[in-house]
Amino acid sequence: MVRIIPMASSIRPSLSSFRLSGGVATPRLGASVSPLRLPRLSHFSSSVPQSQFFGLKASKLLKTAGTRVPPVGNVVQASTSAAQETALEWVKKDKRRMLHVVYRVGDLDRTIKFYTECLGMKLLRKRDIPEERYTNAFLGYGPEDSHFVIELTYNYGVDKYDIGTAFGHFGIAVEDVAKTVELIKAKGGKVTREAGPVKGGSTVIAFVEDPDGYKFELIQRWPTPEPLCQVMLRVGDLDRSINFYEKAFGMELLRTKDNPEYKYTIAMMGYGPEDKNAVLELTYNYGVTEYEKGNGYAQIAIGTDDVYKTAEGVQLFGGKITREPGPLPGINTKITACLDPDGWKTVFVDNIDFLKELE
Repeated sequence: MVRIIPMASSIRPSLSSFRLSGGVATPRLGASVSPLRLPRLSHFSSSVPQSQFFGLKASKLLKTAGTRVPPVGNVVQASTSAAQETALEWVKKDKRRMLHVVYRVGDLDRTIKFYTECLGMKLLRKRDIPEERYTNAFLGYGPEDSHFVIELTYNYGVDKYDIGTAFGHFGIAVEDVAKTVELIKAKGGKVTREAGPVKGGSTVIAFVEDPDGYKFELIQRWPTPEPLCQVMLRVGDLDRSINFYEKAFGMELLRTKDNPEYKYTIAMMGYGPEDKNAVLELTYNYGVTEYEKGNGYAQIAIGTDDVYKTAEGVQLFGGKITREPGPLPGINTKITACLDPDGWKTVFVDNIDFLKELE
């Protein structure tokens, strides 16, 4: 595991009334004052101007000649706010894209057959890792370097998983929902909602299940550059989730829709218009704050220019790092993994390393 080590900073307070000793600010005046320990600086805060770091002008740090020192909390809060502002600016410039969604299946060949014959996907590549006892298969509607794809994981000897109640569905845009439904029926697939207009709207949709029970929403929308267009996850606090994904992940809130008749609200979030890009559909069901996640669905992978800065930004905005940034053993692709406030996992992958891995 690689641990985040904040970059050394050249910033030093220039307060004439203080001297630094071992990272502790102590007064040179004769007053008896408790030492003020300065917060450690991160990748983001190391570039923050001194006036932002302290949040107050030097002349206001001492209300009288050396008799008052600002509370440590004020200094830390000012430093954190400045670091968050810097992180937000960097996140806006970072080249991010949803790369793939990862989940586990009990029979890899069976699932590949269903996705290629019923859903029209292509098998892009397979990767067997015998020493770790698992195999990956990547499927989608276009090359991985430009399309959002599915990464299936088969763990040797495990033929069943619990999908839980938190995961919702994947969305696929198709030219004709009714025809697709008939094809899936003919191939022995399970249709859980027949083709027809969405409740309260006019868009034609249907729902089907794959052999492992994962739901797919078929959406009549054509042509589209990104047929694999949605991942729906349920959350316990929609405003909290929107705030996190906007700030920590740099996603844009594309739209929200409240359905009081059916007691739920959705928020579409992503890195571009939903008719051209894969998006995250967050769903809040009135009054429900917790769900069972099961062990089937795993995570979404997102590309980034810097996994180290990404990890720091996620932590600054309340996310939990579950894998410190660094290279994966064997393939040297740099990644970092984190959890959102609801416990949904996301892996950020270095953009350059990802393209090298595809080669």
